[in-house]
Amino acid sequence: MDSEAQSGQVLLSIDSASVSFGKTFAVRDVSLKLHGGNLLGLIGPNGAGKTTLMRAIVGLQPLRRGSVSILDMPLNGDRDVLRHVGFTPDTPPMYDELTVRQFLKFIGQGYHLSPGETDERIDFWLAKVWLSEKANQKIKQLSRGMRQRVGIARTLLPNPSVILLDEPAAGLDPAGRAQFRQLLANLRDQGKALIVSSHILSDMDEYCTHIGIMSAGQMIQFGTVASVSNAAHGDRCRYTVLLTRPIPRLEATLGAIANVAKVQVDGERVMFEYDVGREAAAALLADLMKLGLPIAGFTANAASLEETYLRSQIRQVD
Repeated sequence: MDSEAQSGQVLLSIDSASVSFGKTFAVRDVSLKLHGGNLLGLIGPNGAGKTTLMRAIVGLQPLRRGSVSILDMPLNGDRDVLRHVGFTPDTPPMYDELTVRQFLKFIGQGYHLSPGETDERIDFWLAKVWLSEKANQKIKQLSRGMRQRVGIARTLLPNPSVILLDEPAAGLDPAGRAQFRQLLANLRDQGKALIVSSHILSDMDEYCTHIGIMSAGQMIQFGTVASVSNAAHGDRCRYTVLLTRPIPRLEATLGAIANVAKVQVDGERVMFEYDVGREAAAALLADLMKLGLPIAGFTANAASLEETYLRSQIRQVD
C-alpha cells in the first residue's frame, strides 16, 4: 500500500484559486503548496469557504480564476490527475442497500482495480478504519460514525497521494476519534499530503503540521503550526502553576511580578501569561519562589490551536 508520492515532493499546488456564486465570492485568491508529509488543518467559522475550497481542489466546484495542480499536473478533469486525489465530504454519498464490501467493490471497479487487488485493499482499509466485522452488513444499518468510516475507506481505497477530509471525525465516539488521529498520523508519515477540515481543534493539535485559518472566503493565516501560533501569541506564553493549597489574594500577589498578565485562579491551580523562553521561565520560577508560594507544579504550556484560533478574533457566521 505504498504511496506513489515521495515525502518532500510538492503534491498539491493552489495558485490564486477563487470560486464565486453569482457576484458573491465563496473563496477568494487562495494560494498554498503542500509537500509529501504535510497535514493541513483547515479551520474557520461556518460559511468561511472551507468546504467550497476543498470541492474546488478535487474538481467538483469550478474555479472562477486561478489554478490547482496535483503532482505538478493541472487539474482539468483528466482521470490521470484525479486518481491521485481523494475526498471525503461531510456526509459521504453511499448506496444504502449494498453491504460495505459490495459498495467498496463497486468503487474498486470504478478505478479499474483487479478483483484480487480490490479484495486485498478492502480488507486492508476496513481493518484500518475498524470495520472488518461490518464488511457484510448493509450500509443502511450502520451508525453515522460507521458510515463516516466507510466513507474514509472509500477515499483511501485507490491509494491517493492527496487526501481531503471534510469533518471526518463527525459522529465518531472518543475511542474512534483516538483511532482516527492515529490513522491520520500514519498517512502523513507515509508521505501523503492531507487537508482536514474540522471544528474539533483539540484533536487537530495532535496531528497537523500546518494550519490554515479561513474567514469570508480568504485564507487569513497559513503556515506551520509553530509559525501560526507564534504570529498569534508573539513573545507571550501561558503558564500553569499548581499549589499545595489555595492562597488568598493570589491575583494581587502575582501582580507584583513584572509582565505577568491575565491571571486566572481556580483553587490550587493558577494560570497566567508571561514572557516565552527558557530563561524567562527560569526567572519567573525564581520570582514565584521568592514570594514564598507553595509550588507543587510549574508548566510552560505550548499554545493550543484553540487559543490560537480564538486570538484571531474571527466572527462566527450564523
